[in-house]
Amino acid sequence: MAKVNFTNTVTIEQLVSMIPILSATTDDNDTHTTPIIVSEPGCGKTSILKQIAINNGDKWRKAGDYYDTDTYDYIYVDCPSKDLMDIAAAIPNHADKTLDQYIGSLFMMKSNKPKIIMLDEVFKVPKIMGVMFTRLMLERCAGDKMLPIGSMVFGTSNNSSDGVGDHMQAHQGNRVCIMRMQKPDWKAWNAWATDNGISSTIRACVAMNTRFLASYLDGGQEDNPYIFNPERPNQAISFVSPRSLAKCDRVVRSRNAFGMEATKVALAGIVGEAAASQMSVFIEMEKQVIPTSEVIKSPEGVPVPTEIAALCIMMFNAVDDITTQDELTAYMKFMQRVKSSEMESIFFTMLMSNSKTTKLASNNETIKKWVGENYKLL
Repeated sequence: MAKVNFTNTVTIEQLVSMIPILSATTDDNDTHTTPIIVSEPGCGKTSILKQIAINNGDKWRKAGDYYDTDTYDYIYVDCPSKDLMDIAAAIPNHADKTLDQYIGSLFMMKSNKPKIIMLDEVFKVPKIMGVMFTRLMLERCAGDKMLPIGSMVFGTSNNSSDGVGDHMQAHQGNRVCIMRMQKPDWKAWNAWATDNGISSTIRACVAMNTRFLASYLDGGQEDNPYIFNPERPNQAISFVSPRSLAKCDRVVRSRNAFGMEATKVALAGIVGEAAASQMSVFIEMEKQVIPTSEVIKSPEGVPVPTEIAALCIMMFNAVDDITTQDELTAYMKFMQRVKSSEMESIFFTMLMSNSKTTKLASNNETIKKWVGENYKLL
């Protein structure tokens, strides 16, 4: 078995653009390749299919394991859970006394639209299914039926070094394009989290605990108590990942209904005890948070929180709330009272990472002046 480990990485944004170019079949049907995306658990590989649809301008209409749109059939395949009968079956043709192959409905072959097929956890496929999936990857055949021209196939799985059962035969790996996906850092995850409505408390906690999103492959993370690390013999099943952080959102928003002790237990069950302890500190600090509207109304009069956690939450609230140049200018007056270039730098980073506030920040005179004076921090 060949192990799949790489040093160089590509971002999820790059992959969303690369996969259609590499994978789509053309009339000659022999120049495509099948990208296989690998990363450690919980980094967002499964979201690539949806992002490709968004890039195509398609609105999803979910029906079972596929997404039917006007241009493509988007098909998600959970490879380890599939059996031979899910792909194709030999059915007797009594008239000819032969066997005809019936293709599984999973592949939507009744539709003439091109397919975009994601083979999730493809390196964990049962050995008996390997030939069926290999033919789909190499020849664009579902069973013995060719996919429509323009169809794409790509796969995802974990790094072999993750120790969760991901392997590919060397001769198979030589026929595909295996790429390691970059794990999002705190800036990238917080930009995504802001666009997707994740609680400002969680985003602030991530910004102040950047080791949450370190990778064991980076080196120097042997003592990191938050992350997945297969080298630790007592590795907990609950750890911090981009995925598990997002799952904390409902718990944090329900903290008043749960009570603080139950909230801590639930958070520990999602991201582990070490990260849950850090997140609980930020929840407790919410008592010091001043609403954005009050800061904008009196930027030089409201008190500056003494706790960094509370101040960080306020900054993320501001990124969510600010909509005009006047509001941003007023909030910057408050930030200048903080007397912390590090906190101002975090605020600037999040303003520029958010699709809603990027234009505001780029055209704001106070921000421009701050950048000129603090460019070494960026």
